[in-house]
Amino acid sequence: MGLAIVEEAGVTDVGRQRKTNEDSYYESSPVFAVADGMGGARAGEVASQIAVEAFQEGLDPSEGPERELVRIAKEANRRIYDMAREDESRAGMGTTLTAVIVGDHDVAIGHVGDSRAYRLRDGDLERLTTDHSLVEEYVRRGELTREAAEHHPQRSIITRALGPEPDVEVETLTFPAADGDVYLLCSDGLTGMVTEDRMGQVLRAGASLTEAAQELVGIANANGGRDNITVVVFRLGEQGGAGAEADTGEIDAAAVAAGVGAASSSGSGAAAGPRAGAGRQNETFLLDAETAERERRA
Repeated sequence: MGLAIVEEAGVTDVGRQRKTNEDSYYESSPVFAVADGMGGARAGEVASQIAVEAFQEGLDPSEGPERELVRIAKEANRRIYDMAREDESRAGMGTTLTAVIVGDHDVAIGHVGDSRAYRLRDGDLERLTTDHSLVEEYVRRGELTREAAEHHPQRSIITRALGPEPDVEVETLTFPAADGDVYLLCSDGLTGMVTEDRMGQVLRAGASLTEAAQELVGIANANGGRDNITVVVFRLGEQGGAGAEADTGEIDAAAVAAGVGAASSSGSGAAAGPRAGAGRQNETFLLDAETAERERRA
């Protein structure tokens, strides 16, 4: 007997220092995704919404999960790129994307940028994705420790995103599923404000995933909330087992800020707009393609 998603929750919040939310997420079993947009004049919001809405068109059962993740991400990339070419005010807009397709026996991940996927298994939280970022290149070359990278002033400079170029390289990974696994997808508004140790503590606490998602957002805001924060979590269990009815928790952003979870009809971010203050800490920027390639080859 395969595994099923027995509990899931999603929440997005504008944070404490931004006026608008450019994050979006998708939560519709067996597909989950988080996107963190970038670009002014509401362009980041548009880009992230295009990325997650691409999953609403459904999956092709004839393709494997990794191929489907690549196909959908590349289609979203094409739409964002074409829209930016047609509208000068949206030139250069883009978005990260971390998406998951859950099967009976494994979990496939597609990944572009620095939104992350984690897995809690047997009490241990493990990061499954590697950021496509400048500081990650420094870590790979041994010039920075992992700990130093988390606080580096250039940590929000990414080397890969959907939208700025006509094509994009999508990293894919597949992991065997296990009973009790909890997966966490999040934007850097969470990881920039909350340590991985603290995230693990919250997920291990035994609360519902709706409460855990709400608490993670609350901690990020309490620590400064410098960016939009998006969290999607789901738990795997035996099909037909106890608790097999999925607890779907979509929480209103304003209610989260007040510490109260309320039902929301939307699976994406709140109304969003331009990010003011270029160069502000935690602002996401894409490294130009030539420089990014030079960093990868170094």
